Amino acid sequence: MTSLFKLIVQERDPKKLGSFLLKKGFSHQALKHARYNNGLILVNHKRRYTSFRLKTNDEVIFVTGEEKKNDFLKPSNNPVEPVLETKNYIILNKPAGVLSIPSRYEDNDAIVNRLMGYFTRKGAKDLKPHVITRLDRDTSGLVLVGKNAVAHARFSKMGKERFIKKYHAIVHGNFESTELTGLIDEPIGKIDSGVKRGVIPDGKSAQTEYKVLKQVPGASLVELRLLTGRTHQIRVHMAYLGHPLYGDQLYGVKDSFSRQALNCFYLSFPDPVNSEKDKTVEISDPSDMQNLWQKLINKKF
Repeated sequence: MTSLFKLIVQERDPKKLGSFLLKKGFSHQALKHARYNNGLILVNHKRRYTSFRLKTNDEVIFVTGEEKKNDFLKPSNNPVEPVLETKNYIILNKPAGVLSIPSRYEDNDAIVNRLMGYFTRKGAKDLKPHVITRLDRDTSGLVLVGKNAVAHARFSKMGKERFIKKYHAIVHGNFESTELTGLIDEPIGKIDSGVKRGVIPDGKSAQTEYKVLKQVPGASLVELRLLTGRTHQIRVHMAYLGHPLYGDQLYGVKDSFSRQALNCFYLSFPDPVNSEKDKTVEISDPSDMQNLWQKLINKKF
């Protein structure tokens, strides 16, 4: 299935069609793919080549080429929970326990597989999901997925700093009155041959902003914003502060919560069609985290 993007040439934009499209986030590969796979480029409703010279206020329509089907990806009929859907992307509320993308060992029920089933049920089985903002299996919350390779490429070109992701976490222990907000700026890297990470001197730069929202004896509800995107960043940084997440047995202490108490509740990013405007989505925390916090209030956990 092809997708359509409409753009208006501004005074400051490049005047050659090819350069204009590259600046707007369309890759050389996307332009070539459109040319040879039933796509096209129109300027003021006339087909043009990339060497065409543009004028201010020209209307450019880019129609993507048809994507090749990946026969190795298997659709799943398990449900998805769309929060916002447009022609070029979809935002889902991912439940804990589900992978964002298939792995070598589990390839039949990730978010990508579920979206393939969802698209098929909607009569759009040729759409191909491209995960933009992924979450760990046991982290719940908002996931942004492009519906085609061009949308994925345009999002990727924006840079990670344009995506604002905020999380809620329930952590062990209480913070001092002087530590209720802060920036954790500590490098993260592998500490063994497995998946475990830690704060180490030669790790990659990692920054996490945090704000304590509520506290009860022995536990805190914290809002966090990732300024970088290291593996297990929030879990590592909170453990480093001495406040590991509930349910996080890899970095914390053993308790009876079934997964790390972490939910991506807020996502903001530039719209890929009009990058001057931001899209913002916010959701409530899932019932398991709400129930955990209520039990901690009542001291029953």
